Amino acid sequence: MSGTYTEAISQPRSERGRARPRSPVVLSAVIAAQCAALAVLAGADGSPTWRTARVLAVIAVTGLGVWFTRLAGRGARGGTALVLGMLGTVVGVGVAGAHLEAGLGAFAVAAVIVLVTGIILLIWGAIMLVRAMPGWWRLLAIPVALALLWFVLFPLAGAVFATNRPPGTVGTATPASYGLVYRNVAFRTADGVLLSAWYIPPRNGAAVLLLPGAGSTRAAVLGQGAVLARHGYGALLLDGRGHGRSGGHPMDFGWWGGRDIAAAVSFLDRQPAIGPGKIALLGESMGGEQAIAAMGTDPRISAETSAIESSTSTAGASARARSWQRNAGQSVSGRPATSANASSPTY
Repeated sequence: MSGTYTEAISQPRSERGRARPRSPVVLSAVIAAQCAALAVLAGADGSPTWRTARVLAVIAVTGLGVWFTRLAGRGARGGTALVLGMLGTVVGVGVAGAHLEAGLGAFAVAAVIVLVTGIILLIWGAIMLVRAMPGWWRLLAIPVALALLWFVLFPLAGAVFATNRPPGTVGTATPASYGLVYRNVAFRTADGVLLSAWYIPPRNGAAVLLLPGAGSTRAAVLGQGAVLARHGYGALLLDGRGHGRSGGHPMDFGWWGGRDIAAAVSFLDRQPAIGPGKIALLGESMGGEQAIAAMGTDPRISAETSAIESSTSTAGASARARSWQRNAGQSVSGRPATSANASSPTY
């Protein structure tokens, strides 16, 4: 009986253990999509040098992630995907949550892509890591996931949300809507940011700088400005940096409020119709916090010459704004604006 004999030589166990499956092409595509969307977000703000540096950093990090996931073992791939997923989820939640309020523009679409790809990588990486864990070690996945969610994802997403706000719109209403004479003015801060404001000249030699709250523009304090103007006071209604028509990066923490207020007070100090020491501040919510801080750093402002309105909640600020608007309307119609919220600064 003739025939051929083929001896099957099995691969040694040690060599089989060295063979590592490559990551799916889909995973690399998801990371690449996240990279492109992150690059759009990173290159949208700042100086050309800073934007270029951020975009190159995004490309380098995600490129390294793609390379590593294609060569590493299951656990390392899962860990890499998990880290990239956390990054994308945090940035996506923060930026998309803030900018979708202003409409579905290119920036918001890029943020949504980052969010979706981040969630995919987060889930995929978590599954891969759990599968790579031996035996009872997998029970640690639940407490670790909860700890990451509570102590990492939530705080970072909130920080990204607060520091990446859309500028908001000023709208069509102006002081002229209340029958007031005003000027569109602009001035620069000490660090070169151009701020925009409405200036209503005074009739009594005193003026009030009005500071809106977080996420608001000068339109939010238009009613307050009208009430003060009807009582003879001048008013400077300011768009904080990054808000409305002012330059700079918007945020809800008000970190640069001291610089903005210093520039606004300097503008008022140069106006011949305003007497020395006759400058007051009035702020809502974040603007009130900035006003309080400015009183401690700017010698041209003192507690005796300031009227400050500070609110601890958006609802409270909105209620006060509506009250000011009603009082402004009464003043325009010829009736005096008398309200607890419409008290005038005293000098």
